[in-house]
Amino acid sequence: MLGISGARAVVLGISLLTMMVAYVLITPGEAPSTVKVVKEVEPSRTVEVLVAGVDLPLGNTVTQNDIRWLAWPQDSVPQGAIRKEEAATLDKEVIGALVRSAFVAFEPIRKEKLIRPDGSGFLSAVLPSGKRAIAISIDRAGNSTAGGFVLPNDRVDIIKTGRQDTAPSTVESFVSETILTNIRVLAIGQNIQERNGEKVVVGETATLELDPRQVETVTLAQKSGSISLALRSLADAGETAPVDTSERQGLTLVRFGITTQSAKP
Repeated sequence: MLGISGARAVVLGISLLTMMVAYVLITPGEAPSTVKVVKEVEPSRTVEVLVAGVDLPLGNTVTQNDIRWLAWPQDSVPQGAIRKEEAATLDKEVIGALVRSAFVAFEPIRKEKLIRPDGSGFLSAVLPSGKRAIAISIDRAGNSTAGGFVLPNDRVDIIKTGRQDTAPSTVESFVSETILTNIRVLAIGQNIQERNGEKVVVGETATLELDPRQVETVTLAQKSGSISLALRSLADAGETAPVDTSERQGLTLVRFGITTQSAKP
């Protein structure tokens, strides 16, 4: 028989065993490891698009060195851009063409911004349909063209100044009126663009973009007086059609240095 101490030891052992079994039963096992699913991301599809390799200003002739192919996301190719698979006639459509509207480097080449002169002059090639180009004489010092700061592609108002025919012969009287507004300047002298960041273009003529009726107005004004160009603000120089103001109801009269306003006869 076991003694009292032996019986206590058996009871204690059974208690410890019971506690261990209970601990194992109530202790949660390790959570299963989370399996991470890695999705393979497909690279976005690209196409080769023809772009300007350098800045191409207005009037430049496009050469092979001016253009390059650039990988472009297929979903965001600009409308009108030239893709490599469509470039079978690249030499005929792009190389040798004139820049009708300036490109910046890496801008996609679009055909509507180029023009083939086909033996004609550049100016006639860039004139919009229905428009005419006419050159007017200007003061070489720039006194009649905003101090020489009128540049190609600026917008101007045309002001005619001449003697008043109805004034008495003993009175020297002049009249000035704005005959056309918001007119685009195509060129100053032989310059069709601002080059190398220069701020003044000097020339003896200004070539203007007009419609046929405006050509008649300006031609008559040159014969009957002198013409000045008033530079318009960029905020006012929109692409809207120029407004003919030859039917205005008032003229500016100058007699002996005194300016007055009178009704137009």
